[in-house]
Amino acid sequence: MISRPNKHCTVELQALPTRIGQVRRIVSAQLRYWHLDPLIDPAALGVTELLTNVHQHAEPDKRCTVEIDLVLDQLTVSVRDHDPRLPRIGSADPASTHGRGLALIAAVSASWGVQERHDGGKVVWFTLPVPGTPATRPVQSDRTTIAFEQPVLELPALQAPVHREPAFDESLVAVRTVPLHDRSPVPG
Repeated sequence: MISRPNKHCTVELQALPTRIGQVRRIVSAQLRYWHLDPLIDPAALGVTELLTNVHQHAEPDKRCTVEIDLVLDQLTVSVRDHDPRLPRIGSADPASTHGRGLALIAAVSASWGVQERHDGGKVVWFTLPVPGTPATRPVQSDRTTIAFEQPVLELPALQAPVHREPAFDESLVAVRTVPLHDRSPVPG
């Protein structure tokens, strides 16, 4: 018997700095609505890092889609963009203020990975276990996915200034919540 229904939320946006903060707040609100408050901080951190990567590196444009999927005891957060280049964990200089995004995602998530898309883009995703549910075995899929499971990394502390987020403007972001049974089984 399935005790927790499947849930899905999609946000489409341009990965611009003001939009990234808005999506972080949308993800936090959605997780609050689903009563997954313990996952808010790691999910918001992870989606921020993935969207920042799109903003800094994606070509030819910054359009992307954020998807949040809750299936039984696992939350999956993914960001799809149109750039075919795959991300990789780099070695950041201890004095550098950037270059640690994927290492942070690896540190806070149960797993993460990259999936190439048939349209030339990619999907970068990470998973978080839902508190209070038993751990499950990985589900086999017919998709080709590169998955990374890594131990928690020790990262040097950053001395970054604190900044205020701009006011949230709902008219700038499209949010769509779709039950999983209404989604097409074809990726993309």
